[in-house]
Amino acid sequence: MTIAATPSDIQEARIRRADHAAALAKKRHAAEWRFKMYGVIAIAISLAFLVILFTTIVRNGYSAFMQSAIRLDVNFDASEIDPSGQRNSQDLWNANYPKLASNALYSVLGVNPDDRLARRKANELLSRGIDTQLRKIVLADPSIIGQTRQVWVLAHGNVDAFLKGAISRDTPEENRQLNNQQVAWIDKLTADGLLAKTFNSGLFTFGASSQPETAGLGVAIIGSFFMMFTVLALAVPLGVAAALYLQEFAPKNRFTDLIEVNINNLAAVPSIVFGLLGLAVFINFLGLPRSASLVGGLVLTLMTLPTIIIATRAAINAVPPSIREAALGVGASKMQTVFHHVLPLAMPGILTGTIIGLAKALGETAPLLMIGMVAFVVDYPRTPLESATALPVQIYMWATEAERGFVERTAGATIVLLAFMLIMNAVAIVLRQRFARKW
Repeated sequence: MTIAATPSDIQEARIRRADHAAALAKKRHAAEWRFKMYGVIAIAISLAFLVILFTTIVRNGYSAFMQSAIRLDVNFDASEIDPSGQRNSQDLWNANYPKLASNALYSVLGVNPDDRLARRKANELLSRGIDTQLRKIVLADPSIIGQTRQVWVLAHGNVDAFLKGAISRDTPEENRQLNNQQVAWIDKLTADGLLAKTFNSGLFTFGASSQPETAGLGVAIIGSFFMMFTVLALAVPLGVAAALYLQEFAPKNRFTDLIEVNINNLAAVPSIVFGLLGLAVFINFLGLPRSASLVGGLVLTLMTLPTIIIATRAAINAVPPSIREAALGVGASKMQTVFHHVLPLAMPGILTGTIIGLAKALGETAPLLMIGMVAFVVDYPRTPLESATALPVQIYMWATEAERGFVERTAGATIVLLAFMLIMNAVAIVLRQRFARKW
């Protein structure tokens, strides 16, 4: 016996179904909202860590772009620099330049030349690289000999740290790197306008040094330039040519499949493995010099090639097949189709992948450590075969130093490296927009 549903029962069932559907929709909307919030929270946490990272680097490193210097009236005494009067290069090189700077400083501070302790404490206000600084001035212009000239000479790293607040005057004298007399001298020089912080051009021009005030990135910048030039000259043409062949010309068989798998695997190999390969092949087998920019460039070329090949293949594959079909349809050869149509359209992606690969290579440290690019190099390398270092390796070397002044040097060098990488990525964006084509 069947009982017919009353209109009220049907209406009640519809209400229940509507309520159930509304509850399900509410749950879906809540789940969607939670998922969006998880994404927002993840992004916020990532941005917070990024802000903390950059804030820490900038806070510790911005002071490295300023350097304390003392203005002295230095008497380039001819009897001290050139006793023979013949402008002999050996005499000019071996002169006692620190004595000239010290005498000028004693005169400003009123130090008794017979007081050995006062002389020693006053000398500690000057950089230990003062001889190099004054020697360069004399060698650049020997006519200065016998004259008194106003010269800004580098202050000691402790003086620089004191002026930048890294050394507090409130610290007890026995625990402070500068005694009370030296602090009083610093206050006097500052009040007289003879001690000031100026732009630290030496950060970009000096080579390696055991003293923070005379240590710079000059050798590292040139070494990085030589390496990037090597990578650009070798990795880009080889990578683009390999990608073109594999994508457009190579037959599809097991051998090419094996090559493609190995290229993808090489892109994920730890960079230190490439350093071991470079050490075994380029240094031990081929006999190339250790610490040379050429060897570093060759190692980074091997490391960058898979990235460029993968990026180039992706860019070529993104070109619509209709472009190829149209070119072949009007009688173009396979070579003409690739070089006149496919490659120009893929150029934005190729340039982007290439520059990103170069930026990645610029920041590598591990493979360069393996080939010995941690040499103490004072003079600029003139060729890629001479000893040099690189920006990331210089940062690593400064980070291991015990001197207080190298802390800000490390952060300052990191800012310089990040600036180079940001510039390279900006160039990639500009080139991508410049060469982008619509189809």
